[in-house]
Amino acid sequence: MGVSLDGFVAISRGDGSVPVMEGEWGLPPEDPKLTKLKLEVVREAGAHLMGRVTYEAMAGYWPTSTHAYAAPMNEIPKIVFSNTLDRADWSDTEIVRGDLADEIARLKREPGNDLLAHGGATFVQSLAREDLIDEYRLITHPVAVGSGLPMFKDLPTPLRIDLVDARTFGSAMLRIYRRT
Repeated sequence: MGVSLDGFVAISRGDGSVPVMEGEWGLPPEDPKLTKLKLEVVREAGAHLMGRVTYEAMAGYWPTSTHAYAAPMNEIPKIVFSNTLDRADWSDTEIVRGDLADEIARLKREPGNDLLAHGGATFVQSLAREDLIDEYRLITHPVAVGSGLPMFKDLPTPLRIDLVDARTFGSAMLRIYRRT
């Protein structure tokens, strides 16, 4: 997940939120080595978890995109957590309702590769608040935005995670943390 220098993963706009990414915030193009690594992570994931808002944005973009991420994003199974979404037309998408912690536990028990959650911000905040994230892959971009949507919000207790890897890719830094 992309994050600004001041800890925000998206800025709020009247028509939705804009995640931290190249282009929209004046960031340089993504380093090709980082793109390659991110593509490998998406291709190897067992499923992509997301909330309704992110689903609606991605379902409206990826099916017709020619971007390098389009093929794996369209091929990976998608699981949308929503109590309001009636139907999902994006291929290989399942809508999950019910208790977030129970559903994540059920998905983790199923055979297959790791589960991947890109966002959005509110969904990731919910996962973090429930301590349901085993590994954080944060890509810090060289921009400060001053306000927006943080990754962590309303945690019941401090969340302790350990840094297990850090690498730079051009002007961005990938940091990988795991729960202790």
